[in-house]
Amino acid sequence: MASWAPIFFLCAILPCICATKICAFNMQHFGEKKVAKDHILELIVKIVQRCEVSLLQEVQDPKGLALSRLLQSLNRAHGKDTFLAVSSPPLGRKSYTEQYVFIYRSDKAQITQQYKYADDDSAAPDVFAREPYIVRFNLFGKGLRDLVLVPMHTVPENASREIDALYDVFLDITGRWDAEVVQEPTRNESILDLNILFLGDFNAACSYLSKKKKRTLRLYRDERFHWLIDDTTDTTVRDSTSCAYDRIVAYGKELMANVQAVGIYNFTKALGLSEIQALEVSDHYPVELDLNGRNPLLPSCTLLVLSFLLPMMSWTWAGTPLY
Repeated sequence: MASWAPIFFLCAILPCICATKICAFNMQHFGEKKVAKDHILELIVKIVQRCEVSLLQEVQDPKGLALSRLLQSLNRAHGKDTFLAVSSPPLGRKSYTEQYVFIYRSDKAQITQQYKYADDDSAAPDVFAREPYIVRFNLFGKGLRDLVLVPMHTVPENASREIDALYDVFLDITGRWDAEVVQEPTRNESILDLNILFLGDFNAACSYLSKKKKRTLRLYRDERFHWLIDDTTDTTVRDSTSCAYDRIVAYGKELMANVQAVGIYNFTKALGLSEIQALEVSDHYPVELDLNGRNPLLPSCTLLVLSFLLPMMSWTWAGTPLY
């Protein structure tokens, strides 16, 4: 029976290998100083290259020099110019600003639309310190094709207000792209054919957002929204903290039907780092979502690999060869 172990292992991991991985990573003051240290840049490349689409937050790189070096390193590690990026303008109040940056694999996805949310509601102007920069992707493959990503890095002291206002961002997106209305065959009403992920460092835990306050949020009360990173997940690097600051919230039936796995990437353990070494990279772990992303040319990744392996392996059952 031990001979079957490789098959069971492959059947377990291949759905993940074939998945489209969407990641969100607060990189803690990512700029020229951080990429100037080769050992830190090497670790960042190992983290980011795992994802087909990555949202980077707390990027402080108005000249684009740090991002340019990161892209060069990613493409060098990958062997070809696959990784591309789009950045928001610097966002913030007064002199302190940050950027949202989306890095994506051009052989796995392409950007179809993008815009900066106009945080100018007369009833509640300037809610966001860093208003969302919304990007719509076309994902290549057999699974989910259309995906809208809404980044959010809240100010900790204003976390509940900013998270609640993401509902207004949702209304703005669906209103702006109302041409995406389709008729559901089994019903007599139209539905919005949009798949939306809200993701980032929401500061949605511990002293910044109580469970009682969370229950009042429109994005939580509305059952169409699914909080995929739960309150028990620790997204922080320090052993002394345990808070689910970073979140992924999903909207859309098709999106939810294509979710394979959700969690964090604990790069401390995965890369064999000490806490001190990990904190040189960031004080947050990336949160990530695996979507069904099988290539349409490959009916089954599992069958493909098995077709190569089976002829090379001599299987026996009770001492009798199976071929």
